[in-house]
Amino acid sequence: MNILKFPFTKFSPDDIPRPWLPVIVTNPHTKKEIKIYGLIDTGADECALPAQFAPLLGHDLQSGYPKEINTGNGKTLAYSHTICLTIDEFMVKNVLIDFMPNLNVPLLGVKSFLSNFLLIIDYPDFAFSLESKTK
Repeated sequence: MNILKFPFTKFSPDDIPRPWLPVIVTNPHTKKEIKIYGLIDTGADECALPAQFAPLLGHDLQSGYPKEINTGNGKTLAYSHTICLTIDEFMVKNVLIDFMPNLNVPLLGVKSFLSNFLLIIDYPDFAFSLESKTK
């Protein structure tokens, strides 16, 4: 899968254009899915979703694997649950994703997502490209 020169997105006129990617998040156990925009975040070790997405996908937030993680705002508690991420025909299957009560936006981080791609961020042209590197 290759996504070339995907434009940055602004969700309101006052927004700064950012590298948002439309993805489908699926719970492999319930088959429930949501379509969202995830922020490409090279500073995030893991992918993370706001806690309010857990029940939409059929997950009981607090029944997930609890862990304390460090964020830019300090330490916080996250609950990991299994999901699948789909972009076009590309799918990352059955990965643990952190659902975080204090998170407001979905983050597409390095370990379970960005590590599959060559990522090019073109800030002057407000665009990014992802080239699949999985074999």
